[in-house]
Amino acid sequence: MSTNTPRLHALDNLRAVMMWLGVVIHVVVMHTVGRSPLPWHDRATTPLADFLMAFIHSFRMPVFFIVAGFFVAMLAQQRGPGGMLKHRFRRIAVPFLVFWPLVLITTMVMVLLYVHNAHHGRFGIDEALAPRVPGKPLLNTMHLWFLYLLWWLAVLTAGWQWVSRRLPAAVAQTAPRLLQRLISRWWGPVVLTLPLVLASLGHPYGILAPQGSLLPHWSEWLHNGLFFAAGVVLYGARETLLPLYTRHAWACLAAGLPFFLASGAIVGLAQQGRALPHSEAWTAFAYNLTSWLWSAALIGLFLRYLPRRRPLLAYLSDSAYWVYIVHFPLTVLFGALLYDAPLGALPKMLANITLTTAACLLTYQAIVRGRWIGRLLNGAARPVPPLTAGKLVDQKAT
Repeated sequence: MSTNTPRLHALDNLRAVMMWLGVVIHVVVMHTVGRSPLPWHDRATTPLADFLMAFIHSFRMPVFFIVAGFFVAMLAQQRGPGGMLKHRFRRIAVPFLVFWPLVLITTMVMVLLYVHNAHHGRFGIDEALAPRVPGKPLLNTMHLWFLYLLWWLAVLTAGWQWVSRRLPAAVAQTAPRLLQRLISRWWGPVVLTLPLVLASLGHPYGILAPQGSLLPHWSEWLHNGLFFAAGVVLYGARETLLPLYTRHAWACLAAGLPFFLASGAIVGLAQQGRALPHSEAWTAFAYNLTSWLWSAALIGLFLRYLPRRRPLLAYLSDSAYWVYIVHFPLTVLFGALLYDAPLGALPKMLANITLTTAACLLTYQAIVRGRWIGRLLNGAARPVPPLTAGKLVDQKAT
């Protein structure tokens, strides 16, 4: 989106970093000491993987949904609800319909290669070894669940705008004003955490994890929809709320730390068989409160320190959509190739992250940027940037 507003560049930079953290989280999950949500798992494990999983998961998707809601609100204001839906259909629904079957099949093949190598010490495909992810349907949206849910949240946003225009102004503005008040007060995150606790109960250790179902559970709608709604309201009150986030970014970051550590301590006790009374609810409260505080902190920190279009981050932002779509099967592939390597967990994680990142960016440069796939994902084609002195030359945003 063409703009000279530093705030949009800050959110683009934030999106680029959060997208790359997706590569990290899908690599480290194969090396956790504790219970893994995936059935393919390396023999080399480290507590660092468990920490990184919990740390990144606490803010990554909440930030994504807040930023997504922000841009949906901006599109709705600029183009109207119908124009916003047309734009989101081209940028979200169509890419999902095109790439989901391809990524699903590719990932299934990579997983079969992984488990065959883990069982027999060589690569092959044996359908009898096909693993099932506990709690997930066989036909699921995998990591593309974000696109799937985001499209339906955009549809609901358009529907709400259509309805609200037919309601008395005082009635239509009640919910947005209440949410704006909550995200602008120091005590607001505590109140906003309470419905997330309700949504998180019943999930392992009180931490919600998406199931990737084509009919998402109500808890996923509530949890992710609330962060999305916060992004919509954030855009409407951006002139006051974004400076507020910028001023209090470090305070929010510091405030979230004890709650994050508390959630980890409560889960640790539960894993040792010494669970506290109502430990699931306490973990859900501490962890989701961390999500609110650290999401606000990250938005504020990027607005303060990375408000401009930087060459490297601009390139990563442009490639972020492609990286998001293709990185998951690549992490499984490189995990399979590294399975028998005589390395510890940390070298394996670093190698997989590096190889996956390189493969994503090389394929982006070779077959996506400036070509029809790039137009499908990002709109108007962008010229391929030259390399000068080993650095990417910045290009004007289009």
